[in-house]
Amino acid sequence: MARFFALGLIALPIIEIALLIKVGQTIGLLPTLALIIGAAILGGLLLRQQGLSVLTQLRDNVNAGRMPGRTIADAMMIGVASLFLVLPGFLSDVVALALLLPPVRGWIYGALASRVTVVDTTTTYRRRDPSSGRIEGAIDLDEDDYRPR
Repeated sequence: MARFFALGLIALPIIEIALLIKVGQTIGLLPTLALIIGAAILGGLLLRQQGLSVLTQLRDNVNAGRMPGRTIADAMMIGVASLFLVLPGFLSDVVALALLLPPVRGWIYGALASRVTVVDTTTTYRRRDPSSGRIEGAIDLDEDDYRPR
């Protein structure tokens, strides 16, 4: 897995530069720059809209007491998409715009969900009543109520 990641880090800039050169030769410099800037603007608008939607879903899941696994996965994919939008180039923009589309995120989530185990944990606590110094729900015994062994 680490090899594929390292190979991707090396190959991505080379592919991006090759695509920029090829598109620039085909349609010219100004249209190429316009496409890159337009993709960044469109991606930014989609990122804002999808990001706000995911935050609303996350809040709704937490308030309803449901596990927000899908929502967290969506947030992570939107974060990766925003990183790809910052990178100049056509391949990263296409991947980023694809990740911003909910059906694509659903397909990726479905593919990854079978390989991931989700564990739900809960934490409980007791409050101490500051006026009495007692813990709520605790039973206090007097010295007459128990015998040491």
